[in-house]
Amino acid sequence: MQINLRNPRRSPQQHLAEESIRLRVEAEAMPPGVARDRLIRMARQAQTASRINAWVASRGLKAPT
Repeated sequence: MQINLRNPRRSPQQHLAEESIRLRVEAEAMPPGVARDRLIRMARQAQTASRINAWVASRGLKAPT
């Protein structure tokens, strides 16, 4: 996964959200197993990273509850 920072077409949050959706769709098409679990885990990590990024970028930075 590589992001072009010089000429971004989308924000890092958008990229992570789209990546999470793509991984979940790909995982749903697979039969149960290790590969599917790995894709689901990667999707959760991308979603969590997106949420953390939004929290860090927010104006009223507060500790998570």
